[in-house]
Amino acid sequence: MKSRRRIGILLAILGAMIGISAMDGGKPSDEAAYAEARNKMVRNQIEARGVKHPVVLEAMRKVRRHLFVPPSFSRDAYADMPLPIGSGQTISQPYIVAVMTELIDPRPGMKVLEIGTGSGYQTAVLCESGVEVYSIEIIEALATQTSQLLDELGYEGAHLRIGDGYAGWPEHAPFDAILLTAAPREVPAPLMEQVKPGGCIVLPVGDSDQELKKLVLTEQGWNETVVFPVRFVPMTGKAESAQ
Repeated sequence: MKSRRRIGILLAILGAMIGISAMDGGKPSDEAAYAEARNKMVRNQIEARGVKHPVVLEAMRKVRRHLFVPPSFSRDAYADMPLPIGSGQTISQPYIVAVMTELIDPRPGMKVLEIGTGSGYQTAVLCESGVEVYSIEIIEALATQTSQLLDELGYEGAHLRIGDGYAGWPEHAPFDAILLTAAPREVPAPLMEQVKPGGCIVLPVGDSDQELKKLVLTEQGWNETVVFPVRFVPMTGKAESAQ
């Protein structure tokens, strides 16, 4: 009788240990924890700081940022900071991604050009916002890796190309919006020629002192707005020599 009781106690302890193990490292509990962190991120880092666009907020809740960073940084994926992704590049902090997405006012059916695919996180947020994305990445290894990830996650609205984004993607122009995730010294002239009337360009501009800007193409010409100071990796390729 006592031996049976001991066995029962041991089985109960073992069951509890298995439960703890699943909470610590099991995939279902990890995904639940990530989802909770994602909702907290949107509530505290994004919505509380003024981003109100419902489509953007929902997209930020859906995109699993921890899949777009190296595994060693996955536990920091929902912190309010950029993270390294290799090749000298970074993934922007969630708040900046949300602000830039809100600035283009995403709507289903829009066609957006993204310069600097990077990790693919901004690309995924744009896709979840209902837009068709044409994205260019200059670093081949990064582009290949990101293309595979976006395919695996089912983002069919993302069209990726390896190349220098300075010249844009004229074959698919004009675009409703163009978004840059790296900072040129000045707005690349070829990109200004690939925007629809009423469309916009959202980008960081500058060297050591950078500003996030929004340029809207009106009937009278370009209307420029400075959003706030930012810090992005510099745009490489032809942008480095362009004045």
